[in-house]
Amino acid sequence: MGMLKKMSKNTRSNLITYGIVIAAFLIMQTLITTGSISSLLEGLMVPLCIYVILAVSLNLVVGILGELSLGHAGFMCVGAFTSAFFSKCMRDVITSSLLRFFLALLIGIAVAAVFGLIIGIPVLRLKGDYLAIVTLAFGEIIKNLVNVLFIGRDSNGFHFSTKDVMDLNMEPDGTVLVNGPQGITGTPKDSTFLIGVILILITLFIVTNLINSRDGRAIMAIRDNRIAAESIGINVTKYKLMAFTISAALAGAAGVLYAHNLSTLTATTNNFGYNMSITILVFVVLGGIGNIRGSIIAAVILTLLPELLRGLSDYRMLIYAIVLIIMMLFNWAPKAIEWREKYFSFGKRKKEAVK
Repeated sequence: MGMLKKMSKNTRSNLITYGIVIAAFLIMQTLITTGSISSLLEGLMVPLCIYVILAVSLNLVVGILGELSLGHAGFMCVGAFTSAFFSKCMRDVITSSLLRFFLALLIGIAVAAVFGLIIGIPVLRLKGDYLAIVTLAFGEIIKNLVNVLFIGRDSNGFHFSTKDVMDLNMEPDGTVLVNGPQGITGTPKDSTFLIGVILILITLFIVTNLINSRDGRAIMAIRDNRIAAESIGINVTKYKLMAFTISAALAGAAGVLYAHNLSTLTATTNNFGYNMSITILVFVVLGGIGNIRGSIIAAVILTLLPELLRGLSDYRMLIYAIVLIIMMLFNWAPKAIEWREKYFSFGKRKKEAVK
């Protein structure tokens, strides 16, 4: 009976999270339809969905598994470039944009998951700072590899080079698909706000169900005490790899959404480098490590805030910094935690008294 009560509480919490996302989508969609928000803000809707997916998926590794990963932007980069490459190649073959995007999404997720598995096997033997440094290095390696990759296609097939376009030795009628630092241009803009929200809901469904499952409890047991988890027969390597690979696959999905929202995709530092990984980690830390709903709220606030404060050009970054500090204190300061517990427990006691 107690277990049933606990399960229903988890289910209720999950349903509230889904409800918040759907309600936010409906409100924003209504505002867009009625023209109540600026075109700049409207343009932020898809990036907002991308950041939420990235924050929730990284929380799986940082919060649930308890490992510090700084290579999340690398998995996003893999998903973005493989899906953009597929969409550009298949633009004339598959005319249905929805089908093409769906296939690109599957390819981006699959390739990112494979990279997560390949990198996870050696990397997850490390702990703490060492793991963070190696995953950070992986993210930078991926970005730099994409920057030197040239791929072209003519009647003889595909041509690859890591030097320059001239080295591809293509026929005059050939087309350059990936142009090194200039990236991929002409990717079909198939990403929409609706698709973004659907992907958020799928991400939430996967992550919350994993957390509440037997596998999720095993992952959290490893986080809390690895030696104790091993002593009762939990396969540490298997569960660590599971969390890391699922997180990488979801980051790949965010990459697909990102790639199909831009006409030109380049692997710069801001897009897929160290800065992006740190930004996603900031969302996770500020929202509360292990708190999925907190990750969503932090990603939304910190993405919209610079845009909403655009009118206060001189004080914009100052206000942004103050909000960051307030969020950090609210989530992590012992006094704030004590106050929250007191406030919420008072509310619970009141409800129980009414019952």
